[in-house]
Amino acid sequence: MPVAFETSTSNFVPPHKLWTREECDVLAQTGVIDLERYELLDGELVPKVSKKHPHGRAIAQLANWLRSVFGEECVLQENSIRLRPEDNPTNEPEPDVIVLADSFMQMSLSAGPNELRLVAEVSYSTLNVDLGIKARLYARSEIAEYWVLDVNGRRLIVHREPAGGRYTSVAAYGEEERVSTLAEPARDVRVGDLL
Repeated sequence: MPVAFETSTSNFVPPHKLWTREECDVLAQTGVIDLERYELLDGELVPKVSKKHPHGRAIAQLANWLRSVFGEECVLQENSIRLRPEDNPTNEPEPDVIVLADSFMQMSLSAGPNELRLVAEVSYSTLNVDLGIKARLYARSEIAEYWVLDVNGRRLIVHREPAGGRYTSVAAYGEEERVSTLAEPARDVRVGDLL
């Protein structure tokens, strides 16, 4: 006689490999993976999304405005950054745009938290990642200001005041509103002009 059998409803996730920066470098050097196509976040190799027209345009608009405020040499696009020492081994984020505190930092391999005035992501299809794991990583590293330009939502989400591993001030600005950076409060921009 058959016995009733119940299937498990647990959310079991089988163990999987978490990667380090060092291991990813070896994989890239041996040709196993192309690191230009991935970003390392909390030990996971996350595929980068292709830059669709609205996304690429918004990155260019944001970078151009930031260059007009901080100067050409202080604004970089898609450069990896260093985080706090505890997060560095398993993370190598590549924000869409960063603003360096000093132009001479361009010579280093990647800027660290104290060398950054602003980190920005332009979100077309990655809003959950940008507002989730990346916001936590940047807050834990005490990066003073983090912007997420939400292309589809036509808004700019500004994160400030990192404390306890999160940003304690998060505000969304609509496309008709104006915003400025903490480092240059006298220079503002209409959000819609960045989209």
